Amino acid sequence: MELKQLHTFRMAAQTLNFSRTAEDLNYAQSSVTSHIQALEAELKVPLFERIGKRLRLTEAGTKFQVYADQILMLAEEAKSVVQGGEEPGGILVIGAAESLCTYRLPRILTKFKESYPKVQLRFYPVNSDPGVRPLLANGTLDAAFILDRLWTSDTLLIEPLIEEPVSVIAHPSHPLAGKVAVLAADLTQESLLLTNEGCSYRSIFEDSLTSVGVVPVSLNEFTSLEAIKQCVISNMGIGVLPTMSVLQDLEQGKVRELQWKGCDFPVLTQIVTHKDKWLSPALAAFIQMAKDEYGK
Repeated sequence: MELKQLHTFRMAAQTLNFSRTAEDLNYAQSSVTSHIQALEAELKVPLFERIGKRLRLTEAGTKFQVYADQILMLAEEAKSVVQGGEEPGGILVIGAAESLCTYRLPRILTKFKESYPKVQLRFYPVNSDPGVRPLLANGTLDAAFILDRLWTSDTLLIEPLIEEPVSVIAHPSHPLAGKVAVLAADLTQESLLLTNEGCSYRSIFEDSLTSVGVVPVSLNEFTSLEAIKQCVISNMGIGVLPTMSVLQDLEQGKVRELQWKGCDFPVLTQIVTHKDKWLSPALAAFIQMAKDEYGK
């Protein structure tokens, strides 16, 4: 197994087109085919399959992609260290929920790219538990930012960064907007606008309703925070969102935060890595920057 073969595989896995791979790497297409065939012969499994005119990774190819990326990253780091270079490089794959990608990470990313321009960052959309854990365990993710109750684990390293308030919001003209205290029972006849199942603060909110026997007349589920905000702005119901995602809308008077007394939301932004994960210089620098920016 040679590095040039892994480089070819990585590019082919990204483009899913051998002709484009050859063009991007300045190879003859026969060389690309030869590299892939050599890897498949060594691994004794097909890495790609062709369905009609479309090329795609096999299940084995998808698994191998994770290790190929890691091997190439380690090779690049080793070369840098041996040659006396001190600037980290390579690829980092970071998992994060939509809210954190939009409202927390940009500040870190700007500083990180300025300090470490040779590091390539790839972002992988994730929710919270349980989907993140296997991705960290199998090496798909180098690290993950999660928004959840404080995690505990024997296999993960968990660094709490910042507490995240959650707001229950409505249109300013909504009858509950002026109420001194809003309880779960007040929502019986309301239309609720919530994130996907598995979202930590949605689970906390729904548990608070269930505990007092409240069944909303209407529950609408969205994959997008922005969609929920726009529906609240249009007076279509009551939303539950991280406060960081609605600060501007609150300041502009587009939505009103209800005086919600039904439950607390003990959620935090946390950065998580697997305990057996090798912290490359790039990953160590990224984690430290996140802790410096948001750590308690």
